[in-house]
Amino acid sequence: QVQLVESGGGLVQPGGSQRLACATSGLTSKAYSIAWFRQAPGKERQGVSCISTEDGSSYSKDSVKDRFTISRDNPNTIYLQMDNLKPEDTGIYYCAAAENYYCTAPVLSDAGLYDYWGQGTQVAVSS
Repeated sequence: QVQLVESGGGLVQPGGSQRLACATSGLTSKAYSIAWFRQAPGKERQGVSCISTEDGSSYSKDSVKDRFTISRDNPNTIYLQMDNLKPEDTGIYYCAAAENYYCTAPVLSDAGLYDYWGQGTQVAVSS
């Protein structure tokens, strides 16, 4: 019944912008960490940014803090605004939800905490 559906991926040139969306359904608990992970070619899956559904607190990894913004403008939709994209941002971006967790650096770093995952959307940053 739980569904996470990503959208907004595609090809973009370095320095460009892209906005991802994660549409959620069936998340009935009060508190989740909703996170974006990415899997770069030949690299391990890594947390990018997360947001707490209860209080809106968020955290992003250092390499994207000055370029990416996570938000929850709709109770059921989480966005990732990506600006000044770099080739190293290339990868498959996944939306994930960890039940009964707040978004913190340790929670973002532990993919095993996340109960639900979307299918992913490809982001390719190339000239």
